[in-house]
Amino acid sequence: MASELPASLEEIARIAAAHGFSDVHLGVGEEPRFRARGEMRSTGWPPTDLAQFQGWMREILTPVELDQFLRERDFDGSHAFPFVRLRINLFDALRGPGMVLRLIPQAIPSLEALQMPEVLKTLTTYQKGMVLVTGPTGSGKSTTLAAMIQWINTTQSKHIITIEDPVEFVHTSQQSLIRQREVGRHTALFRTALRAAMREDPDVILIGEIRDRETLSTVMEAAQTGHLVLGTLHTDSAVKTVERAMGMYPPQEQDGVRLAISESLLAVISQGLLKSTDGKMVAFHDILINNDACRDYIQRAELDEVEQIMARSAFDGMHTINQSLAELVQSGRVAPEQALAKSNRPNELAQILRGRI
Repeated sequence: MASELPASLEEIARIAAAHGFSDVHLGVGEEPRFRARGEMRSTGWPPTDLAQFQGWMREILTPVELDQFLRERDFDGSHAFPFVRLRINLFDALRGPGMVLRLIPQAIPSLEALQMPEVLKTLTTYQKGMVLVTGPTGSGKSTTLAAMIQWINTTQSKHIITIEDPVEFVHTSQQSLIRQREVGRHTALFRTALRAAMREDPDVILIGEIRDRETLSTVMEAAQTGHLVLGTLHTDSAVKTVERAMGMYPPQEQDGVRLAISESLLAVISQGLLKSTDGKMVAFHDILINNDACRDYIQRAELDEVEQIMARSAFDGMHTINQSLAELVQSGRVAPEQALAKSNRPNELAQILRGRI
């Protein structure tokens, strides 16, 4: 890493990319920092002044985007340097403006490279249904979805439409035809782009995030009318994802919503990241495949029963967070303490790992 502050934002991004850092944190009055394998890392560079920060903004924003940030005090977007793509978040704060840059690799990782469960490949072969990839911010949802889209792109002849805010991984059509749209640049709203997508002869629709009831209703409609729809929610387990989807609707609509979700949902892949024994980051999963038994329990709102089915249905590709974490510990890839810290039921996991902690 450079001992002195680099002359440009491009050079800062180059350093981050060379070291495999996931994020760059910059702000007026603050020392620049990187996120390295889940942890914040200091640079030792001097605090950023306003003129410096404004110069960095001009490197990655168009005049229109800069005016938008100065007017609204928040901005989400993207920028591509020759060696890396950046997802940009700009904000105002007590000391002054700040930005977080998420580094998006130019090469899209494969499902094999990410060591994802085989069931994710199977899910891409379905003609219709809703697949939700969920997890907290920074859990790798976008990377998993990009790998699933790339698997379709290289193995199937499909028409894929993505609606993202912003576009992160850039796909090139291979066996499939891929069209990517960015909210704010190519369309005004998620839900209008999604509604339009249904008239554009797609086989697969990727929507970056399901943010409201209207979007979810349109996603379920698309899933029920012959499209495979991939989307995300910020929930940390498969069952909580179903609860969250139901919770978007008022009580008087619950009966109809449970039926719609049960009929349109194909799977929920809830994902998290934790540090492995070799210092890298590894994913763990909570996977719900909506088989006949799960569908029945969702219609009856008996979601505790759904989790019990997940725990005993490995043959369908399902497993719980604790089963995933236990497997990582037992294979030696993750320390027991790290797994317990990520578990949604640590006492249960401690019982499974008895003798290893």
